[in-house]
Amino acid sequence: MKHSPFVFFVLALLFLGCKEDVLPKPKAMLRLEYPAATYIQTNTDCPYIFDQNTLSDIKESTDCSLVLDYPQMKGSIFLTYKKVDGNIRELMIDAEKLTYEHVVKADQILPVEYKHEEAKVYGMFYEVSGNAASQSQFYVTDSIQHFVTGSLYFYAKPNYDSILPAAMYLQNDIRRIMESIRWN
Repeated sequence: MKHSPFVFFVLALLFLGCKEDVLPKPKAMLRLEYPAATYIQTNTDCPYIFDQNTLSDIKESTDCSLVLDYPQMKGSIFLTYKKVDGNIRELMIDAEKLTYEHVVKADQILPVEYKHEEAKVYGMFYEVSGNAASQSQFYVTDSIQHFVTGSLYFYAKPNYDSILPAAMYLQNDIRRIMESIRWN
């Protein structure tokens, strides 16, 4: 039986034309997981102590301001200590002003009041969402002698979606600092 070249051409066309359409794979997000936090009490000469995540490296300056560096997450929590000398109102206004400087880039700033009467620790935690330079700010005080402010910064241009897992992890550390801080 003779087959014309036209029949082979049609069969080849049908065979090759029945493939599924090739679609590019969607971009995947990198899944970042961090180990469960373990804490130790800080050991500094400062007038306050708190629980420090063992993933962080602490750097102390002479004025009792500290930097908790998290190399794995490429971020740091900066703590600044001030002695209260009848200027508690000004210190609180400055801490709030520093937080609201991020309102230009932030989508939202959620303030949460903190109070631990027995330990005489009072403060405010600000969760900053969006592409702001800092994802969290806070302050704690005893209202009489001690005032500590803190800020979370990453070593990268802010991209909220990319840094969100690390920001959430470090926000939990900030909450732990606020809950565990004690005045000497």
